[in-house]
Amino acid sequence: MSEAIVVNAVNDAPPTPALLLDGVRYGYAGTRRWVLDGVNLEVAAGRVLGIVGPNEAGKSTLCLVAAGLAPAAIGGRLEGDVLLGGLSTRDANPHQMAQRAGILFQNPVTQLSATAPTVYEEVAFGPRNLGLAVDEIADRVEHALGALRIEALGPRDPMRLSGGQAQLVALASVVALRPPVLVLDEPTSQLDPAGTRLVGEALAGLAAATATAIVVVEHKTWLLADLADACALVADGRVVVHGATADVLADDRLVELGVEPPPAVRLRRAAAVRGVALDSAVVDAVAAARLAADPDTVEPVP
Repeated sequence: MSEAIVVNAVNDAPPTPALLLDGVRYGYAGTRRWVLDGVNLEVAAGRVLGIVGPNEAGKSTLCLVAAGLAPAAIGGRLEGDVLLGGLSTRDANPHQMAQRAGILFQNPVTQLSATAPTVYEEVAFGPRNLGLAVDEIADRVEHALGALRIEALGPRDPMRLSGGQAQLVALASVVALRPPVLVLDEPTSQLDPAGTRLVGEALAGLAAATATAIVVVEHKTWLLADLADACALVADGRVVVHGATADVLADDRLVELGVEPPPAVRLRRAAAVRGVALDSAVVDAVAAARLAADPDTVEPVP
C-alpha cells in the first residue's frame, strides 16, 4: 500500500480505516487532466482530518471522490482505491455509499430537499428515507438540532432562512443520518465567527461521541487548529504535506501557496522577525483574544 496519512487513536495495529484513499487519480469526463493525482489519505473512526489548499487545488473534487460520488454519480475516470469501511466505492451501489458516507457541499441551498415545510421535517427527511422507527427519527433530529443549537429554527420554513442558517440546517440534516464517514466541503463558509466555533464544537463532539470519521475542507485554519487531529495541504491535485495539525499549519509552504496560517503561527513569526521570544502561553492568549474579535482578519502584531 502507498504511504498514507494515518489518523488513529492508538499506536497498535489499526482496525480497518473508516476512509482510505490509496494512489487515487481522478479526472472529469471529457478532459485528459487529472484533477487528483496520486492522493493517499487515511482516516480512522473518531478522528478529524483537515484539508487546506489554494483555490482550484482539487479540494472539492477530493470531497466528491471520498464520499463515493465521483465517478459513481458524476462520471469521470478513477484510478487507485477508495474504501469506505473496507468497501470499495467501485463495488458499492449508491444505497450502500449513502449509508457509509455523508457529504455537505459549499452551497447549502442545493442540499435542501425543497419539499419539507419546516426545518424539523427537513432534518427528518434523510432518517425517514432510511426506514427508521418514528422514535429513532425524532431522537436523531432533536440531537442534530441541539448539537448545532438551532432548535429554535425547527418550525421555520427551510427555504426562508439566511445563508448561515441554511448551512447549519444542511449540516444538521447530514448529521442526523449518522454516517460513519462525514465529508464537509467548507462547512462554515457562510457563518460568522460564533457560528464557526459552534460548528467546530459540534463536529468535535460528534467525532468523540459517535466515532464518526470526519474530513473537513476549510480555509479557516484557526478552526482546524483546534478541531483536526491531522491536516493535509493540497495543491494541483496532490498532497503537498501532511501530518499532525500543528506541524502542517506551521509549514512555510502554506504561505507560499496562498493559505493563511492560524493567528498563533503568524504571531510567532512576526515576533521572530523582530527577534522577540514569546512564551507559548502569551502567544495563545493573544491569538485567542484576537480570534474573539474577528478571526478572519487577524494580522500579526506590529
